[in-house]
Amino acid sequence: MEDRGSGGGAPGTDRQARAVRLGPRSVVALTLVSLIGVAAFGWPLLAGSASGLAHSRDAPWLFAALLPLLLAVVVATIADAGLDAKAIAMLGVLAAAGAALRPLGAGTAGIEPMFFLMVLAGRVLGPGFGFVLGAVSMFASALLTGGVGPWMPFQMLAMGWVSMGAGLLPGADRLRGRREPVMLAGYGAVASVLYGTVMNLQGWPYIGSLVSGVAFVPGDPLPENLARFVAYCLATSLGWDLPRALVTVVATLTVGPTVLKALRRATRRAAFDAPVGFEDA
Repeated sequence: MEDRGSGGGAPGTDRQARAVRLGPRSVVALTLVSLIGVAAFGWPLLAGSASGLAHSRDAPWLFAALLPLLLAVVVATIADAGLDAKAIAMLGVLAAAGAALRPLGAGTAGIEPMFFLMVLAGRVLGPGFGFVLGAVSMFASALLTGGVGPWMPFQMLAMGWVSMGAGLLPGADRLRGRREPVMLAGYGAVASVLYGTVMNLQGWPYIGSLVSGVAFVPGDPLPENLARFVAYCLATSLGWDLPRALVTVVATLTVGPTVLKALRRATRRAAFDAPVGFEDA
C-alpha cells in the first residue's frame, strides 16, 4: 500500500503542500475583525476638536473585542478547513518563534527579524491562519518583553494584516524557485514600511503635537491632517521603517527558501488540506 498524501520526501513534494483553505466563515470573521481594526486606527482622523482623544481609553475595549474575534477566526478556519490539534500546535510553535525573534533587534533602528517569519508563514499557511499567527505572535512578544500598553492591540492587528497579506499573494500553488523569495522579499519590504505607517496612526494624534508643523489638529479637514501625517511619518518613523524593510528583505532572500521548504514539509506532514489515497503496491 502507498500513502499518496504523506509527502515522503520525493522530488517535487513541496508542490503538494497547500495553504489552509479560507472558507466563507473565515472570510466573514476576517472581514469583521479588519473592519473593527480600520475603525480603531482611523476614527481620530474624523473626531471633532472637543473629542478628548486618548487611545488609553479605547485600547482596553479594542483588546476585549479583539480576543473573541481572533478566537472566531480560529474557530471559523477550523470549521472550514477541518484543522485539528496539529494545526493548533503549529500555530503555537510559530507564534513562540516569532515572539522569540522580535527581541533580537532590541528595538534598535527598527530591526525586527520576526517580520520575515510572519511573511513566510502567512504565505505557506494562508491568510486566515496567517492573521491569527501574526496577532498571537505580537501578543506573546509583548508579554515576553514587557511591552504591554495601549499600543498592543493595534500591534496585534497590524501584524495580523502583514501575515494575512502574504497569504493573499498570488501563485501559492504554482510559483516556486527563485521568483517566490524575490516576490516575498518585495512584499516584506512594502509591508514593513506600511506596518510602521499604520502604527503611526495609533500614536500620532496624541504625540504629534510635540513636533511643530506636523501635529494632528482635531476638527481640521481630513486632507490637511493627512498631509501633516505624511510629513510626520517622513520626519519621525522612516528611519525605523526602512531598516525593518531591509532586514526583512535580506532574511527572506537568504534563509527564506530554506524556511519555506521547512514550513511546507511540516504542513504536508500535518495533512491540513491533503486528501489521503491508497493504491496497491
